[in-house]
Amino acid sequence: MPDTGTTPPLGRLFSSFSPENTPADLVVVYLWTVLSALAIYAPLVNETPIRVILALPMVLFFPGYSLIAALFPGRGEIDGLERLALSFGLSIAVVPLIGLVLNYTPFGIRLDPVVTSLVIFTLVMAVSAQVRRAGLPPSERFEVPFRDMWAALRAEFFPSESSKIDRALSVILLIAIVAAVATTLYVVVVPKEGEKFTEFYILGKEGKAADYPTDLRAGQAESIIIGVGNHEYRNVTYFVELHFVDQEFDPATNTSTVLFMEKIASFSVTLMHNTTYQQPHTFTINRTGGNQLKFLLFKDEEPPDSLRGAERINQSYRDLHLWVRVR
Repeated sequence: MPDTGTTPPLGRLFSSFSPENTPADLVVVYLWTVLSALAIYAPLVNETPIRVILALPMVLFFPGYSLIAALFPGRGEIDGLERLALSFGLSIAVVPLIGLVLNYTPFGIRLDPVVTSLVIFTLVMAVSAQVRRAGLPPSERFEVPFRDMWAALRAEFFPSESSKIDRALSVILLIAIVAAVATTLYVVVVPKEGEKFTEFYILGKEGKAADYPTDLRAGQAESIIIGVGNHEYRNVTYFVELHFVDQEFDPATNTSTVLFMEKIASFSVTLMHNTTYQQPHTFTINRTGGNQLKFLLFKDEEPPDSLRGAERINQSYRDLHLWVRVR
């Protein structure tokens, strides 16, 4: 029932979420939002096309739809076609704006903050829409006529006067349509895998490929940004090690000899496909005599401690180095 003005505010709020005041389209929004978040993070599911199928509407449609639902709770304010078009248009506007705001926060534009922000925005707008609709008379509330749509679809494909042959042909047509849509979705969400590779890079303090810490003092803490990008088409656990190395090159034999190699920092990180880790790391060198900072990247498993020197470097998946002077 609509609010008559005599119900306490808290009571009106709770009554907005009673079964009779919970429209079917907003139930779809709630369920899709929760399921898409689960598909992104749930083990096994997040490695299947289900993740993309659920996440795409969550990015391209539902944020705008929930916003339009909150702005226009009434039936006659805008028609269904306008509501549909604005849902896509506003989603395309809202999602980049959320990314822009996150870019100026400590969270940055990463998967977790983006997903959390989208879920919160969509649910808050949907809840606001439900409260606003509940304040209108039932005859004035907007609702998606799911039952009428189903009845019209059924009458179109299976009219009461149709023969058995017509019904069979209608079933075959529906199966063909569903198969065509499923095939298209599969091609879109499961593209052919390209080259598999991992990015591994280091940056200076300002996040640029410059101003690296190369003139160091023993016992003094320094910082460098380490980046790892996963393009392996699967979840990968990476192990990164930072070593202080004294390496000597013999031009006569064209070989390098590791005189000593000391691990000064290490960490591990698990990344999903097409995601990047980039964070500053602090290290301290407590001795002199070396001439290189060696950055080693290992994939899937950490090598045993018994693997040392040049063998450890050669065993790494990727390696980088900085020429340094330690005083």
